[in-house]
Amino acid sequence: METCKQNKMATAPMRGLLWKMGLPMIFSMILQSVYNIVDTAFVINMGEDGIAGNLALTYAFPIQLLIIAIGVGTGVGINALLSRQLGEKDDMGVQKTVGNGIFIGVCIYAVFLLFGMFGCNRFISMQAGGNEKAAEMGVKYLKICCLLSFGSIGFTIYERFLQATGKTLFSTIAQVSGAAANILLDYVFIYPCGMGIAGAAWATVIGQILSLLVAMILHYFANKEVKNSIKAIKPNGSTILAIYKVGISAALMQGLLSVMMLGMTKILGTVKVTETAELLQGSFGIYYKIMQFALFAAFGLSNTIISVLSFNYGMKEKERVKSCIKYGILDSVIVALVITVLFESLAVPLAKLFAMTGDAGGNEIQAVVVKAVRIASIGYVFMAVSVAVQGVLQAFRYALLPLLISFLRLCVLVFPIAYCFTLSGDVLSLVWWTFPIVEVVTAAISIALLKVAYSKKVKPMI
Repeated sequence: METCKQNKMATAPMRGLLWKMGLPMIFSMILQSVYNIVDTAFVINMGEDGIAGNLALTYAFPIQLLIIAIGVGTGVGINALLSRQLGEKDDMGVQKTVGNGIFIGVCIYAVFLLFGMFGCNRFISMQAGGNEKAAEMGVKYLKICCLLSFGSIGFTIYERFLQATGKTLFSTIAQVSGAAANILLDYVFIYPCGMGIAGAAWATVIGQILSLLVAMILHYFANKEVKNSIKAIKPNGSTILAIYKVGISAALMQGLLSVMMLGMTKILGTVKVTETAELLQGSFGIYYKIMQFALFAAFGLSNTIISVLSFNYGMKEKERVKSCIKYGILDSVIVALVITVLFESLAVPLAKLFAMTGDAGGNEIQAVVVKAVRIASIGYVFMAVSVAVQGVLQAFRYALLPLLISFLRLCVLVFPIAYCFTLSGDVLSLVWWTFPIVEVVTAAISIALLKVAYSKKVKPMI
């Protein structure tokens, strides 16, 4: 117990603890969206290839989201299990969790390596229709991202080793290193080197690999609470099951982002006027990457809730559990409000990042993206509530309830509402109301599920 009490998650005032741990995690999660935003901003300003390049990135994005989803979902399971084991002083369990986390990461990479070799052409052709130029560029970009996806996958694993012990600043340092490299290399590869969309892909994977290397160094040399053992990498069925008891729902929740992206791209493509359909698809691809700032900020706090709540729930500290739930949701709402105000104020400058000077197509995209940002950001506060509740439910080791929330907000409600708006005469404006409508309904359902979980998990605690 003495070791546990030395951990700040057991002793620090809850409100300050959540901000102290949460801000680096929010920053780290937001930086994950930088890769795609920076790629898109540089690609769409490539001149005559810009519009096709933006469509190519939109077509490839669901798989990129899926890579992140499986890695992050696995990481969430590792995080929750490690935090609980640290709270329980289960040193052998900690070693097995770390070792099996590495083993799982290798297996995930093998899957996407095979997809990169054999599946990219078919996946892109499903969405591109007759736009051969965008399809060719999409395949080129996606292959590089899949074949070298070990950087992204590995980083999400090692990041969670650091976060589970409260060392969120270290994970942020690793993330910043990769993001900075990505921004610099995007410019160098796309413009001076003339590598086009392939340059954007190479910049992305090199940045991810750098983040992985930095995270590994920090873990092995500074993460003293976790003991590492090569023997522990040997797969252990009970440990893997324990990781995925939480991790599978987290991976599926994140994976539904990919499903939503793919589904929305297909739905927007059903608009009868081809030019309008491609304008909507391209604008949605840009908006969704901008929106990730808000979504990933919410995920950052949700992951903080998982770490802190899992630790204190493992120690059976009822008052700290209650405080974590209360302040976790409240702080999530505060962050979402700040982002909403920023997005409403800066919608035009944000959209201009993706508008090509003097290009009519770029100006059209800019106008639609401004509408999307200003309308959809109305729902961010409600989204933050849903994501925070998911973190609480995951910390309590519920698998299906968090998944149900994601399924509602990313599939069940989104697709029919969006499709109805595509039938309207003003689809360029109205379709974006899909998102705030869905977020309000989902937040109400999330609160109801939280009340049920609280009654079963918290009230009976002594």
